Amino acid sequence: MPEHNHGLTRRDFGRSALATVAAAAVGGVAFGSKANEKRPNILVLVADDAGARHFGCYGNGSIRTPNIDRLSEQGLMAGKAMLTTSQCSPSRISILTGRYPHATGAEDLHMPMPGRYTTVAGHLREAGYFTGHMQKAHEGPHSDCQFGWYDPGLGQFPAFLDAAGQRAFFLWVAFNDPHRPYQDNTIAESHEPALVTVPPYMADTPETRIDIARYYDEISRMDDAIGRLLGELEASKLAENTLVVLLSDNGAPFPREKGTVYDGGVQTPLILRWPGVVPRAVRHDGLMSVVDLAPTFLELAGIEVPGDMQGESIAKGLQDPASLRRPAAYSERNWHDCDEHIRSVRTDRYRLIHNAYIALPFGSPADVSASPSWLALYQRKRAGQLTEEQRLLFDAPRPEIEFYDTENDPWELENLAARPEHREAIAEHFALLQEWRKTTGDFPPERRRRAGYVDRVTGVLYSLDVPPMFNE
Repeated sequence: MPEHNHGLTRRDFGRSALATVAAAAVGGVAFGSKANEKRPNILVLVADDAGARHFGCYGNGSIRTPNIDRLSEQGLMAGKAMLTTSQCSPSRISILTGRYPHATGAEDLHMPMPGRYTTVAGHLREAGYFTGHMQKAHEGPHSDCQFGWYDPGLGQFPAFLDAAGQRAFFLWVAFNDPHRPYQDNTIAESHEPALVTVPPYMADTPETRIDIARYYDEISRMDDAIGRLLGELEASKLAENTLVVLLSDNGAPFPREKGTVYDGGVQTPLILRWPGVVPRAVRHDGLMSVVDLAPTFLELAGIEVPGDMQGESIAKGLQDPASLRRPAAYSERNWHDCDEHIRSVRTDRYRLIHNAYIALPFGSPADVSASPSWLALYQRKRAGQLTEEQRLLFDAPRPEIEFYDTENDPWELENLAARPEHREAIAEHFALLQEWRKTTGDFPPERRRRAGYVDRVTGVLYSLDVPPMFNE
């Protein structure tokens, strides 16, 4: 289903009451002489529906992402970076506010960010940064007004830099790629369906392979655009003092990926480059969470991190990645075309998932359940030809607790919850999840619910109107 853009057009948003610019300079943070010279520019590149497995630097030998691969060689690449949710607008609002989706008041798809929150863009703008937003806007008017500049196209990056002048800038580039529907004839050489990787929970059919190959094409087109942006940054002689961050808002738009809290849904590519500050060609395989990005940007800019941000700054760890320590990362799934209340905790090796609606099959997002990959699965289901791995998507009742050893089971297919030898680890992970729920103000599933408009079994979309919240 198409996602809203709030009708934005290019303009200077002007000075809102929130964003009265404090012209006084804010000192840099003491991360070495390079960082102290001046406040860094911050360029954030956000893919739309891209899983971490689908980039060359993350081990995919079939996809062409030369510019992103080069970026990873110039900075820090996170091997286990987790999103707070696998849904577009809640994920972006979470990243911008440094809060978990259930704590933003905008945990469902298409919910605008409430006016009581200030995004990282708003805080930076108040401190004198020139703030901009390009391409997809999906966070609502209260977020929009905290950016001083907007353009829906990618070709206006030089205009943005000219408008910024000598001011430090923050630019949020929200790509439309690789979100469905896919476009044809957009790259010089399309990917070969025979060479793509088909996960075991999807049906390995010609239709599925073509679907994945076209998705690869979308990522390559985004990679081309990123190459142009980085080239323009170099030409403007601003690259040396610019922190470039690449990530995605949620996983790939395929069955058992987007909309789930498995690694396929919430593991994001995360690359950070800042010449002279962030070491080159470092892969950090400890856990990271995108909820920590907003406070990190503020600390790097010399701005006090607000107490209502739930993430923690990793600014000092960027210079010394070996010091980065996050014991657990938390993710959730709420309404996305049909209701869910799923919570997850990911540690270095294990993932525990707590499902609320166990009597119902999983509710896939509408664009996933309209895809050729979904239809191939559903046709096999009707014919009674699903494998054990492929049946997982349609299981009902579902287990209340899922527990996976991601080291030995990277596709998260074997639920270990019933294994006696894992009971102690399960109890420890569940206790972590409960503590996180308590400290972040999570709500029970019955408090905020919304009817669906996608059939959970067939994937049929039967309405275009987002149902209202009830039991709020």
